[in-house]
Amino acid sequence: MIQNYIKIAWRNLLKSKGYATINIIGLAIGMAAVLLIGIWIQNQSQFDNFYSNKDNLYRLWNKYDEEAEINLLNITAGTASSTLKAEYPEVEHAARMYWSTDRLLSFDNKKIKSKGNEVDPNFIEMFDFKLLKGNRNEVLNGPNNIILTERLSKKIFGDADPLNKTITLDNKEPYQVTGVIADLPSNTDFDFTYLIPLINASSQSPTWNINTFMTYIQLKKGTNVDAFNKKLVNIIAKKTNNEQKGSLFLYPVSKMHLYSKFEQGIPVGGKITQVKLVAGLGFLILVIACINFINLSTARSQKRAKEVAVRKVVGAQRSSLIIQFLTESVLLSCIAGILAIGLTSISLPLFNKVLDKPLVFSITDPMIWVSLLGFILFTGILAGLYPAFVLSSFKPVKSLKVFGKSQRFAFNFREVLVVFQFGVALILIIATLIVNKQIEYAGKRDVGYSPSQLIEIPMEGDMTKNYEVIKSELINKDIAQAVTRTGWSITQNNSNSGGNFSWEGSTPEQGKKIVFNIGKAESDFVKTLGLKLIEGRDIDFERLASDSMSVLVNEAAIKEMKLKNPIGSILKWGSNTFTIIGVINDYISGSPYSPVTPLLIHPAKEWMFNMVVRTPASVPIEQSLKQMEQVLKKFNPAYPFEYKFVDQQFAAKFKEQQQTAQLALIFSALAIFISCLGLFGLVSYIAELRTKEIGIRKVLGASVTGITAMLSRDFVKLVLIAILIASPIAWWIMNKWLQDFSYRIEIQWWVFALAGIAALTIAIITVSTQAIKAANTNPVKTLRDE
Repeated sequence: MIQNYIKIAWRNLLKSKGYATINIIGLAIGMAAVLLIGIWIQNQSQFDNFYSNKDNLYRLWNKYDEEAEINLLNITAGTASSTLKAEYPEVEHAARMYWSTDRLLSFDNKKIKSKGNEVDPNFIEMFDFKLLKGNRNEVLNGPNNIILTERLSKKIFGDADPLNKTITLDNKEPYQVTGVIADLPSNTDFDFTYLIPLINASSQSPTWNINTFMTYIQLKKGTNVDAFNKKLVNIIAKKTNNEQKGSLFLYPVSKMHLYSKFEQGIPVGGKITQVKLVAGLGFLILVIACINFINLSTARSQKRAKEVAVRKVVGAQRSSLIIQFLTESVLLSCIAGILAIGLTSISLPLFNKVLDKPLVFSITDPMIWVSLLGFILFTGILAGLYPAFVLSSFKPVKSLKVFGKSQRFAFNFREVLVVFQFGVALILIIATLIVNKQIEYAGKRDVGYSPSQLIEIPMEGDMTKNYEVIKSELINKDIAQAVTRTGWSITQNNSNSGGNFSWEGSTPEQGKKIVFNIGKAESDFVKTLGLKLIEGRDIDFERLASDSMSVLVNEAAIKEMKLKNPIGSILKWGSNTFTIIGVINDYISGSPYSPVTPLLIHPAKEWMFNMVVRTPASVPIEQSLKQMEQVLKKFNPAYPFEYKFVDQQFAAKFKEQQQTAQLALIFSALAIFISCLGLFGLVSYIAELRTKEIGIRKVLGASVTGITAMLSRDFVKLVLIAILIASPIAWWIMNKWLQDFSYRIEIQWWVFALAGIAALTIAIITVSTQAIKAANTNPVKTLRDE
C-alpha cells in the first residue's frame, strides 16, 4: 500500500512540474536556512558544556550590595580559591586562571608569539580538554612545566615529539613541555594556546581587596549549589573583620556563554536572547516556505476535486486520502531536503564568514542523519497537513456537480497566509534598516579623539628599559608626532574602582557612590591621543616629578563630583592623595552605545603594557611602520614587531551588531524571495484558471493594462494589509531591541514607508510578470476549444 502511495505521489509531481519545482525550491531554501541556524545554535548551546563533570563546574563571582544596587565582578582575590578549598568540604577542586597574555616562545632559532594562561595545576583535572601527550596528573606539577595545544606544538616542533623539550618564554624563563592537548573547540570561551603553572606574585597574597584572578570551583557530586552560595554571603566581610564588604557566589560554567547578563545580581539573559531570536527567524523562514506549499495545494484543489470524488465513490476512506496527500508532501520534502543539504554545504563558508565562526556540517555523523530525517519528515507533515485535510474533506456529489468552483474558506485562508508571509518579510526588512541605522548612528558618534594615525604596540622584552630612547628616536626622526605609554588598551575600559574616594566638599555617600574607570598613563597622554584639554595641563611625568601624585579626570567625573574649580583640587583614594592637574573631554573607551563614565588617569612607570604612537598624517602609514620596525628591532631585537591600529580596534566594537544586521538582511532577502516564489505560483495558477475569461475580455476590447491590473489587484491589496499589520509589530520589536543601548536612535516613520514601498514594488513586479504574460496570450488559442 505504501509503495502504491509513493508511486501515485511521484506521478502527480511529474504531472505538475511547475508547481512541484516552485514548492521544492521554496522548501529547500527554507530548510537550508534552518539547517544553517541549527548548526549555529548547536554550537552556541554546547559552549563549555562538553566537559565530563560539567554539572559541577562553576565560576566564582564577587557580589557587592550597595545602596539600592548590586554590583558583580567575575574576578576574585587570589586567596578566595584556597579559602574555599580548605574550609568547605563541598569543594572538590579549585583553580585560578590569570589573564591571557601574548608571550614570546623560543626554540632553537624559531620564535613565535602566542596567547596563553597561567593556571593552578587542578585546572587540567577540572576541565578535561583532550590530552594527546603527557600524564594528566603531572603535566602542571612543576613550576616550569608547559602544556601546548596541538597546533602550537606543530608550529614550534613540526612533527617531532615535543615532550621534555625546552621552550624559552620571553627570552628569560625555560619551560619543559610536559603535555600536548587537542586544539580548543570553537564552542569554548577559553582562549589559549599554552598553559603554565600560576606563579604570579599576587596569587600568594592573603589580601581580599585585590581582585585579579578568574577562579573556578568544582563541587562534589550531589552538592546543592544554592545552599552552598548561602554559606558564602558576606564571606569577605567575615574574613576582613568588616573592613571590606562583599559576598561570593558560584555560577555554572555551562551557563556563562548564554546567560551572562545580570541585573541586580540576578541572571536575566545574555547571548541566549540572540540565539532565541535567530532560532525564531529560522522557524519563520521554514513556515513561509511551508505556506507556499499550503497555498498552491489548496489553490490546486479544483483540479484534485474530481480525483477525490472518484476515489470516495469507489470506496476510498478519508484516512487513506489523507495518507496519500501527506505522502506527496513528504516525497516533495525529501527532494527539497536533499537539495537543502547541498545548499547548506555550499553556503556554510559564507555563513561562517558572517558569524566569524568555524562551524562544521558533518554529514558522516549518524546523529546528523537521524536529525535530518526527522527534520524532513516534520517539514513534509507541517507543509502537507492542512492541504491533506482540506482536499480529503471534499464531498463527492458537490465536487462532481460543481467542478471548478473554489471554496470561499480556503481562499480566505490563503489570503491570511499571504499576508503572514509578507508581514514577516516586512518585519525583517524594517529590522535590517533599523539595525543598520543604529550602527551608523553609533559609528558617527564623536569618539573624543582622533583614532586614525594611532598605533598601539605591546610593551615587551627590552622596550620597557629602552622606552625613553625609543620615544626620543621615533620623534627626532619624524616617525612619530607623539608617543606615550598606557597600562591598558585605549579602546577598552580599564579596571573600575569605587566606594573609597573623597574630595573637598564631598559627602561619605558621594565617595561611596562614585565609580571611576581607572587607568595609568605617562607623559604626553593628551597630546598623543589628540584629546581636548578643558582645563589644566597634560601629564608631564618626565620633567615634573610631582606629577607622580597627580591625576587627569574627564568631564563626566567633574560632573559626578560637582567640582566648580577642579584644577588643584585634592582627591583622596584610600590612603593615597592626588592633585587634579587637568580635565579632559569625555572620550569613548568602552562601548560606543553606552554613556561615558567617570575616568581617572594617574601617572605611572610600572605595569605599562602599551606604547601608543601617533604617526604624521603627511607620511604614508606603510612608510611610518617600516621605519618604526627598524627602530624597535634596534632596541628590542628579540621580539617581532607587532602593532594594532586603534581605528580598527574601535571598528571591531560594532562586530556583534553588524552580524545581527547581516543576518537580518540575509533572512529578509530569503523571506521576500520565498514569498514572491509562492506569489508567482499563485498568480500563475489563477491566470491558468482564468485563461478563458481573459480571452473573452480581450475579444470584447479589454486592454493588456486593464487585464494586468485585474489580476494584480487582489494580491497588491494583501501586501498593503501586510504592511499595515507588520509595521506596528516591527516598531514594538525594534523599540524593545534598542532599549539595550543607552546611546540609540529614534525610530523614524520613513523606515516603515521605505520597507513598505520595497515590499510592494517587489510584489507588483512578481505579480505583473505573470499577469502581463497571461494578458498577452492570443485569445484565439484560449477559446479554441469553446
